[in-house]
Amino acid sequence: MAGPAENTANALPLFYKAPEAVSSERHGKNGLAQTGDFGFAAKAIVIPLMAAEMPAAMRSYPIVFSGPDFMPMVITGIKDGENLFIDAKGKWAEPHYVPAYVRRYPFILAGAETDERLTLCIEKDPARLVSLGGKTSKDVKPLFEDGAQGEVIASALSFCEQYQGMFVKTRQIMKVIAASGLLAERTSKITLSDGQNFNITGFHLVDEARLLAMSDEDFLKLRKADALATIYCHLASINSWTSLLHQAGLRKS
Repeated sequence: MAGPAENTANALPLFYKAPEAVSSERHGKNGLAQTGDFGFAAKAIVIPLMAAEMPAAMRSYPIVFSGPDFMPMVITGIKDGENLFIDAKGKWAEPHYVPAYVRRYPFILAGAETDERLTLCIEKDPARLVSLGGKTSKDVKPLFEDGAQGEVIASALSFCEQYQGMFVKTRQIMKVIAASGLLAERTSKITLSDGQNFNITGFHLVDEARLLAMSDEDFLKLRKADALATIYCHLASINSWTSLLHQAGLRKS
C-alpha cells in the first residue's frame, strides 16, 4: 500500500497492474462483468486488512502486521503463490470472510497524499472491464448511461471512499500501536499433515507480555486511540492458524 491515497504513480498496490482513471470518454462503451471470480487473488498469501474488519476476519485467518507502517494483513496461504481460500474456479471458500481490499477490485482510489480529491480508477482487467457490444445483461452492468455515471460507478465510488476512510483510520491506529513498543518480529513454523515444513517470516505480532506489563498511562493512550479492539482481535486471530492448516488439508484431499 503506497501511502494514505495508495499513490499508483509510485508503486502499484497488490492486484493492480494498469489502473486508469474512470471517464466517459475512455469507458463510455464499457461495462463491468459481474463474474464473482476471485481468481485474481489466487496467488496472494497475504492480503491487506483494515482495523474495522478485524472482528469478522479473525475467525478465519491469522492477522499479522507487516511493512514499514505495520499495517494489518491476513495470512491466506503457506506456500508462495497459493491462496488456500480460493479454488480452481476462483470461488472463495465459505463461510470465510472476504477482505474489503479484495471486494473493491477492479476499482481503486488513486492520488498523492496532498491531493484534496482522489481519482476513481479501474484496473484494465479483460475479465471484468468488457465492451458492451451494444447490449447489456444481468451479468454486465454499464459504467456510464447516456454519458452519465451509471449505478456501477456510484456504488464503486461509495465503497472505495468508505475503504479509504478505513485505511486512514487503520494507519492512525497502527502509528499508536507501533509507538507503544508492543510489536515484535516473529517467525512461524508450519508443519503440514504430510510432514512438510514451512517458515513464514517478515511479520510482526503484538507481544502479549509487554501488553500486560504496560503502565496505566500507556494503556490509556491505546484506548483513546481506539487501538484496543485492533490489538485484541489480532491476539484472538492467532487461534486461526488452525484454519490455514484445515484449508491446506482440504487442498490435498
